[in-house]
This record gives sequence, structure tokens and C-alpha cells, in this order.
Amino acid sequence: MKAERELDLGGDRAAGARAESVSEFTRRVKALLEGGIRPGWVRGEVSNLRAQASGHVYFSLKDAGAQLSAVLFRGDATRQTVKLRDGQQVIVYGEVSVYEARGQYQLIVRAVIEDGVGQRQREFEALKARLAAEGIFDPEKKRAIPAMPRTVGFVTSPTGAAVQDFVRILVRRGWRGRVVVLPAKVQGEGAAAEMAAMLAEAQALGIFDLLVIGRGGGSIEDLWAFNEELLVRAVAASTVPIISAVGHEIDFTLCDIAADVRAETPSAAAELISSRFVACAERAEQAGEALEATLGAAVARATERLDHARSRLRLLSPAAQIEQGFLRLDDMINRLGAALRGGVQARRQQFAEVRAALERVSPEGRVQLESHRLLSLWKRLQAASPASVLHRGFAIVRDESGAPVQKKAAVRKGQRLVNQFADGDVRVTAE
Repeated sequence: MKAERELDLGGDRAAGARAESVSEFTRRVKALLEGGIRPGWVRGEVSNLRAQASGHVYFSLKDAGAQLSAVLFRGDATRQTVKLRDGQQVIVYGEVSVYEARGQYQLIVRAVIEDGVGQRQREFEALKARLAAEGIFDPEKKRAIPAMPRTVGFVTSPTGAAVQDFVRILVRRGWRGRVVVLPAKVQGEGAAAEMAAMLAEAQALGIFDLLVIGRGGGSIEDLWAFNEELLVRAVAASTVPIISAVGHEIDFTLCDIAADVRAETPSAAAELISSRFVACAERAEQAGEALEATLGAAVARATERLDHARSRLRLLSPAAQIEQGFLRLDDMINRLGAALRGGVQARRQQFAEVRAALERVSPEGRVQLESHRLLSLWKRLQAASPASVLHRGFAIVRDESGAPVQKKAAVRKGQRLVNQFADGDVRVTAE
């Protein structure tokens, strides 16, 4: 109420109190637009397209009556499958935002699809509903895929990567069946008719246990042939079980729904076809290993029993008894020889002791014993004599009277001394 009264007064002070800055006003507009307008889809023509080095893409959406600024930021731009160009009709999904620095609103684009896809989707849903009403997609009409098919027909382009991936997977997994490529266009005008004709021809041949129809991935336009009624009915009516292997993982084609089994890619179809074979091969290998182990154990047990029986037979045979007798005889001979040698040795020891005692008590022996003892004493006496000491390199110091000088203190200066060596005497004077 106060603000209204001040407005009524029209004073300069009141006008200054209620005025907002440009930034504040723009911020209010931004909050109002971004909070009040929910994200949604917008259809229009692309113009003023500018791709920045940063990866962001700026453009305008226009129609006959208006124009809207739009931006596709780098993170969202890298996820798009549609390549934008000027004059292109598109439908975009995004939310409104206000760029405050310029005071303008713009659309932040999150997804782009070409205008016309909506019509495709409507056609898809309409045909799907009509065929479903006829019961073409009923689950009870689905046939089981053969567990181990021997001959598989693949309806696809013979030059596409799908064939290479399909065959490579089968070879890598060791599958032993046969693959026949049934060539047909898989996109563009007449592709659905060619594939339907090839399905009919494959059934007429009567050699296939399983059929696969598919191709590598692509846009919705590239895959549209697999949504055409002619081909969908041919797939559903096939007398041979069919796997649909169109190379896309997110969306289904009508052929995927009409087929007996849907595989996400041709590679996945190859894995599905060979899975039972691989499982059986693994079980056979495991059974072979188990059989080999069982036979090995049985042979080992039989060999052990045979060796035991051979050993018992050898012990019970006459030759074995004779050999044992020889062993016992040799042992007794060795023991007898050892006893005899021990007895003789003992007798010799006793004889030597008696002889030694006899020599000690006999005169001749006693004289010899005393002679030996006397000789030993003489040798000890010679070793302790002064002459023996002199011969070992020593000398004896004597005074003038010939008495040995035993201590240094007994020597006087100028005293005449004699040094006795082994080979003579030397007279010296003490200093």
C-alpha cells in the first residue's frame, strides 16, 4: 500500500526506491520463464546454423510466423544421430532458458529428430496394431528354434558386415553346421519385396533347419524395410523357424515381433544358434575327461593287483624257495667264518699275552728289559749334561777358578772370565 501511495504521489524519491536494476529485472524474467514453461517438443526449420570449435552448435528454428534461438551444447550434440543443416525440417526437445548478458531467451536443445519420423512412427504403430489384431504376433504361434540346426539360411546383403560378423562368431565357437547366404537388398526401394521372395525360395528348397533375416545397424529409415507389411507377413507365415537379427538394440522392428525369436544383432544370432552346440561340446569334453580319468584309475588299480599277485607267485615258486635257501646258506657261511676268525684272533691274543709274561720272568728276557731301561736312562742323562746344552748353541760363563757364573751381579768390572762353547773356550774381560 505504501508503494502504491508513493506511486500516486509521483515523487522522485519514491520512484528511486522501487526501481530495479537491469540485472535484477532480467533475473526475474529468467526465473519466471524457466520456472513456468516446462520442457517440450518444438517443430521448425533450421537456419543460421553455426558450429563452434568448442563443439557447441547454435542455430535458429523458424516457421512462417516466428523465429526462436536455439543452442545444442557439445555433450548433447555428440549423442545426436541427425546431422543438422540449414533449411532442414526438424523436431527438437528442450527447455527454455534466458541468456542474461543479452537479455534474450533461447531453447536449450537436448534431442533432435528429423521431421517425418513422427509420421513413420504413426505408420509403425498403426500397422503393428492391425497385424496384432489379426493374431500374427500371438505367442502361441511362435515355433521353437532347433537346438542344433545343421543347415542355416541367412537372408541379408552378401556384402554387408553382418555376414562377416555372423560367420566369424560361428567359426570362433567351433560350430559344425552349414551356412547358406540368401542374398537380398536390406534397405531402400524394393528391399522388403526381395527379402520376402528369398524367404519363399528358402522354404521351397526344403533344406534349411533354421532361417535368419537381418542386417547391421542403421537409422530408422535404413531399417524401415523390416517394418513393411509384405515382409512382416512373410516372416510370420514362414514354415521354417526364423530368427530376426536386425542390428539395433533399443527399438524393435515389426519383423522382430513377427519372428519366432529376436536377436539384438547378427552376432547375437550366431551365439544363439551355436550355444547348444557349444554346451554339448563342453559336456562331451568333460565326459571324455571323466571317462579317461576313470579308465586311468581302473588300469592303475588292475596293475597294482597284478603286481601284488606276481610278487606272491614269485614267493611261492620253487625257484624262489631255492633262492631263499641260497641266501640262508650264504648267511650261515658268513656267520661261521666270522666266528672262526674271532676264535683264532682271541687265541692269538692269549698267546701273545702268555709270551710277554714268559719273557718278563725268563733271565734272557729280564736282561734285555734291564738293558733297554739302562739305555733310556743314559739317553736322559746325556740330554741333561752341560755338553748337550753347549751343542744346542748355548755357552757357559766361568770365573778364573773355573766356577760357573750364574748371575750378572757376581761379575766385577775388569774381571777375567772364560766363555765355554761346544768347540772350545774364549777368554774375555768384563767391562
